[in-house]
Amino acid sequence: MPSKQVLHVNIPTAIGSLEGILKPEEEHSQPAYVGLVCHPHPLYGGTMHNKVVFQVAKALQGQNIAILRFNFRGVGHSSGVYDEGRGEMDDARFALEFLSRRYPGTPAIIAGFSFGSWIGLRVGAADDRVQALIGLGTPTRMFDDNSLHGCHKPKLFIHGAEDEQAPYELAQAWFESVPAPKRWVRVQGANHFFQDRLTEVQDLIVNFVQGLEL
Repeated sequence: MPSKQVLHVNIPTAIGSLEGILKPEEEHSQPAYVGLVCHPHPLYGGTMHNKVVFQVAKALQGQNIAILRFNFRGVGHSSGVYDEGRGEMDDARFALEFLSRRYPGTPAIIAGFSFGSWIGLRVGAADDRVQALIGLGTPTRMFDDNSLHGCHKPKLFIHGAEDEQAPYELAQAWFESVPAPKRWVRVQGANHFFQDRLTEVQDLIVNFVQGLEL
């Protein structure tokens, strides 16, 4: 059986590099997709090692997807400083480019948690390499433009009913304006970090990916 591996990588950017972890599904195999997982807010302790980010990546890895987690600029060993989302969008684009060079022609999925979903959804909506989008604990109050209004890629949104940072009712109302195809899942009793509900979150992600068509 092929061995599993984890690669610590440096992703080149215009201002230096980003620290990342690449987890191929199986050594020497061609993945069905490549996946990028974006972490929560850098100014509030968000890193690629966040528990939600890790568990999302783990769920995707089991679906023959090569997964890249990375630290936004100024986090860990990544070059640069926090840039209020502008530079972080560039970071996500550089990470996608890294995956595209390593796996030419392989379709991509972007998943993001909290601040990371605000970044990932906007980048993924505009990039033809990205075929599907996943947002968890999406801070919908941060979407003050029409960045998703022309996006007709499959989208999965997972939100805790007791989310204290991205209020559920506001998020659900915003979802109504997002174009199809889309799915909204309420995780009953879950807070912003999906405490004690991450297994359910993983199952939802697996079901979503298995329903995608290449």
